[in-house]
Amino acid sequence: MEVTVDITELTADPHPALARLRATAPVAWVPALGCWLVTSRDAALRVLRDARTFTVDDPRFSTAQVVGPSMLSLDGPAHSAARRPFAGPFRPAQVARRFTQPVTGLATDLVAGIRPAGRAELRASFAGPLAVRVVADTLGMPGIDTRTVLGWYSTFVAAVSDVTAGCPVPAEATAAFESLAEHVLAGVDGNGSLLAEAVAGGLGREEAVSNAAVLLFGGIETTEGMILNLLRHLLREPDQLAAVRNDLDLLPNAVEESLRLEPAAAVVDRYATRDVVVAGAAIRRGDPVTVSLAGANRDPATFPDPDAFDVRRSNARQHLAFAHGPHVCLAMDLARLETLIGVRTLLVELPGLALDEQHPSAPSGLVFRKPQTLHARWEP
Repeated sequence: MEVTVDITELTADPHPALARLRATAPVAWVPALGCWLVTSRDAALRVLRDARTFTVDDPRFSTAQVVGPSMLSLDGPAHSAARRPFAGPFRPAQVARRFTQPVTGLATDLVAGIRPAGRAELRASFAGPLAVRVVADTLGMPGIDTRTVLGWYSTFVAAVSDVTAGCPVPAEATAAFESLAEHVLAGVDGNGSLLAEAVAGGLGREEAVSNAAVLLFGGIETTEGMILNLLRHLLREPDQLAAVRNDLDLLPNAVEESLRLEPAAAVVDRYATRDVVVAGAAIRRGDPVTVSLAGANRDPATFPDPDAFDVRRSNARQHLAFAHGPHVCLAMDLARLETLIGVRTLLVELPGLALDEQHPSAPSGLVFRKPQTLHARWEP
């Protein structure tokens, strides 16, 4: 079934359109996107679990054109080989042991720096710096200048957007990749980073650079979005905020509920390797298939009252915000830890934390969704 969807609506507030599609055509061809759009949870799970039929290993996959083949853009044995060296370092226990103390210290220092002013824009002053510093530590570059890391990140984001639009890889992206490679390879031996552990576990040095670029992109974009989206959800819902303040043990489930309601990565792309029918849609070999994680996460068949933010939702963790199947997000537990510690530190250390009504904000973005700014105030 072919449907007409307004790209502007999908970028600003996609949820009404996704709900309409989910109810009438859970797998629909959307000409404006040039792909099949999957919006129901059941259909999303079918696509995400079946890497043989719905692959990422396709020349059109934009990220691979920019940073080369990585665990993000490979399938089958090659994907398993690329991902295997990271399995140990990114286990939840390892992440907690390695990062709890430094992330807590960094969050505390960032809050101390903004507390006296009584107000701040929290993306630039908190969420962004926290995500960047943790990524730098993960890649074994704890002393690198934050602006250098953000420069690489911004260049890769722009390049992926250009390639997606049909343009060649810009020269700036090639230069940024070479700079990243130089820094990664200079310190990857024995520096104790998660990337160094992966190399010790069998990851090739060239593959280490491509995967470092993927970790750089995901570690900043996803974590920053998770922190900002959760803060906005809590600060817009006084009852939910009061419940979390009275019982901080609710905060981990609040992280999951925020991920469900507004995943930082709204969609993931696949390509059909054979003719297949999904939810009544006849998908042809070679067709691009985009899974709307945002749509699947508000499927009322799984989540009653799906548009409500409920920190006590019993099945919030059934969301697909980190995708599913072979390509489930490798660093999801690190992103969860950063978000949990970061938001808890803000709530505890900034009395009366509230949104600044003079600077309203809302999440936006077709692929990655978060407030572009989040202004807040508190009692200094």
